[in-house]
Amino acid sequence: MKVQFLGAARTVTGSCYMIEACGARFCIDCGMHQGNKAIEERNRNTKVYYPSNIDFILVTHAHIDHSGLLPRMVHEGFEKNIYCTPATGELLNIMLQDSAHIQEMEALAERKKYNRRGLENPPDPLYTVEDAQKTATLFSTVDYHNTFEPHSGIKATFYDAGHILGSSTLYLEVTEDGKKTTLVFSGDIGRPQALIVRDPETPPPADYVFMETTYGDREHKNETSSHEELAEAIAYSYKNHEKIIIPAFAVERTQEILYCLHMLNKAGKLPEDIPVFVDSPLAIRATEIFERHKKLFDEDATELLSQGENPFALPNLKYTMNADESKAINDMSGSAIVISASGMCNAGRIKHHLRHNLWRKGASIVFVGYQALGTPGRKLVENAKSITLFGEDVDVAAKIFTIGGFSGHAGQSQLLEWVTPQASQGAKIVLTHGEEKAQDTFAAILKERFNIEAIIPAYLEEVSLVANEAPQLVQHEQMAHPPVDWEFLIGQLDQKWDIFKDKLNTIDQRPWVEQTDLRDQLARADYALTRLISRM
Repeated sequence: MKVQFLGAARTVTGSCYMIEACGARFCIDCGMHQGNKAIEERNRNTKVYYPSNIDFILVTHAHIDHSGLLPRMVHEGFEKNIYCTPATGELLNIMLQDSAHIQEMEALAERKKYNRRGLENPPDPLYTVEDAQKTATLFSTVDYHNTFEPHSGIKATFYDAGHILGSSTLYLEVTEDGKKTTLVFSGDIGRPQALIVRDPETPPPADYVFMETTYGDREHKNETSSHEELAEAIAYSYKNHEKIIIPAFAVERTQEILYCLHMLNKAGKLPEDIPVFVDSPLAIRATEIFERHKKLFDEDATELLSQGENPFALPNLKYTMNADESKAINDMSGSAIVISASGMCNAGRIKHHLRHNLWRKGASIVFVGYQALGTPGRKLVENAKSITLFGEDVDVAAKIFTIGGFSGHAGQSQLLEWVTPQASQGAKIVLTHGEEKAQDTFAAILKERFNIEAIIPAYLEEVSLVANEAPQLVQHEQMAHPPVDWEFLIGQLDQKWDIFKDKLNTIDQRPWVEQTDLRDQLARADYALTRLISRM
């Protein structure tokens, strides 16, 4: 059996395990890569997936970093079954169409830019709404704990991962040449006692455990005081007559924020006259799906429902479906709570709200989820003085709040608690879905606690699993991380600078207005170079 890591290797996005076993080639998750330009370029490098040669796909949950490339696979020729839980199937249906719409809109914007500059061959969308709709026809849903056989010799069972509605940990039994190998793929592991969803389940013991380590190096701060922290952020901006902007993932996080605001309102800690906007059509549709799957709620949420309360309801709650309604939020004066996607601030309506509010003293930006390396959200939580939005540098004067208690991921001790039953029985542990520091820290804990040498794969690395033998690793470093040719880039820059200085010899012969225009362009180039140097 061979497993290749096509994403979430030394990073937290693009989750995809490509597996060859029992004569089948299949993958677990197929997520979108998110981060800087170089990382996101991996979304178009579909050659490494060989989509038309995939026999089936197993999806742990609906978040785009685990599912966002499914329509790309379909676009490139995949047409077999996609297995997931029923709630995941419903969420995928709306999330992938929303993602496709964003891809189409971004491609249209790029096409207009190319046309204005007289350039040819603008990039096509990563996939289309039609691709996403076709993807939905391939879903085959299976309830938790119901073992199924997607291919001869391969049995699969979903267990509740406690991360988002319908999320799962996958247990595989693979029988080859009369030998059975068991594997657990954690998906994203939720926090015990999280709002709305049930606690994560413990899957059966396995030979190999592939687990996420998003927070492998730290605990969530002030987990029990998240309600109070949110109330503090609201009070701060309400007093200053400014807005509270909450970048939130449309699925789970938006619903948790509504739940928390509902409880604050019950406790008299929410200003009576403050409007609350859910400015995400996707979040609105996702909330409707949550209300259809109440059987998956935890005891506290179920208790609220039994008392006739809707945990997602508020007196001044407003849903904005269209762009005009969204724009009107930024035209209104006074304080308001704005919950909008995307959660990492790298797409969608949230970017517009940041552009209108980041520079305002007295405004609040409240982060309630993980911010991946390279995203605008990560820059803000790391105290950036300004960020670029729509080609414009925007100063940061708003107060930044980071509330760890809303995270959908288990913290370090909770990850350790989850893996202990496996580690104590001698399972081989493979760490994925984490940045280097988080993975190295967690690997050291596993070594100290259980004397386990955890495997930490790199992007595109392959591991061969043979019963009773040490895993064999094959790296593809040159392909995974093509070296940057700094010498060539500096040579190009030096060459252009020499040409520029040569042309300066005749600059005085040009009209004064033209000279000032060239001066302004040089000043912009100087500013860009100064910003680049400041990041080094």
